[in-house]
Order: sequence, then structure tokens, then C-alpha cells
Amino acid sequence: MLNLFRTVARGAAARAEEDLFDRNALIILDQQIRETRAALERSRQALAASVAGDKAEARRLAEVEGRAADLEARAVTAIQGGRDDLAGDAAEAIAELEAERDAIRAARTRFAAEVARIRAVVADATRRQAELERGRRIAAAAEMARRLRVSPAPRDRATLKEAEATLARLRALQAEADDTEAALNEARPGADIAERLEREGFGPNTRPTPSAVLDRLRARADAARPQGA
Repeated sequence: MLNLFRTVARGAAARAEEDLFDRNALIILDQQIRETRAALERSRQALAASVAGDKAEARRLAEVEGRAADLEARAVTAIQGGRDDLAGDAAEAIAELEAERDAIRAARTRFAAEVARIRAVVADATRRQAELERGRRIAAAAEMARRLRVSPAPRDRATLKEAEATLARLRALQAEADDTEAALNEARPGADIAERLEREGFGPNTRPTPSAVLDRLRARADAARPQGA
């Protein structure tokens, strides 16, 4: 019996953990994206530092090779001048420089392979990060749609159906008001016939017309024209 209780407790804890994750999945995803983005940025910075270090090694290699070449030329001149002792000292220095040169070349060869590997890893991580952030935006939109379909607290929050019912009621009230106003206009004695007579040109106009405005503009133009013009 005790083992059964323990199993039930573990099952309840696992179910509670799953429910907590499901309710906060988007928050968890946002935090994970922030952490992976920060890790990717650190990787890019490390790659940039490595490339900069390799460029420094390339400059050092060129310097070593230049010194070795200079010493070799000078040693040849010393031999030609009968100074084998100086040529011997130069040979020792050249040997050390050539050993350093070979070490730098070997290190750069290994480093180039490692940098290529890191570049591939960073490129793959960049692509996956971009896909992850695009997926997050889609997931956020889907989550908003899901919450619209399933209201977490129907007693406290309006649903789409409630809002649609309110809109339909509002439209019905507006249509009823329009119908009432139209009926009142029709009920005014002589209103319709007076408007018809005015449109046909019988009686004074109660609203501005283009011809009346044009006549007024012409009168102002004639008044502004200089006398005798």
C-alpha cells in the first residue's frame, strides 16, 4: 500500500509538472530563446577572437620569415668576406627562426581546421536560431488563437460569441433608429412635395446650387475689375 501511495504521488507530481509546463510553454520558450541567443553571440565573439588571433600569427610568421631571410643574406655576405665565425652565429639564429617558423605553420594548419569546424557549428546554430525564432512567432500567434477559442475564465472575460451578439444587437438598434427617422420624415406634411417642387425649379432654393455659386463669383469678379477696363 505504501508503494502504491508513493507511485500515486510521483504520478501526481509528474502530471502537475506537465500541466505547469503546458500553461507556461510560451514563457519557457522565450527564456530558452534568450539563453540560446546569448550563447550564440558568445560563440560568434569567440570565433571572431580566434580569427583575429590567427591573423596575428600570420603577421608573426611573416616577421620570422623576413628575419630569417635577412640573416641568411647577411650570412652569405659574411662567408664571402671570410667571416665564418659570424656566419656560424647567423646559422644558429637562422636555425632557431626556421624552427619557430615551422612551429607557427603547423599550429596555423591545425588552427585553420579548428576554425573551419567552429565556423560550420556557428553557421548551423545561426540557422537553427533563426528557425527557432520564426517558430516562436508562429507559436505565439497560434497560442493567441487558441486562447480566443478557449477562454480560460469565461465568467471574467468576454468571448467572441458575446461580442458578436452585442454587435448584432447594436446593429439592430441602429437600423431601428434609421427606420424611425425615415418614418418621421415621411410623416411631415408637404415635406416631400416641397422638395420635389424645389428640384423642378418652382420657388426659391433652400440649398446652395452650383449655378448660384457661379453667379456670385462672377459678381465679385465684375466688382473687382478696374473701372473702364
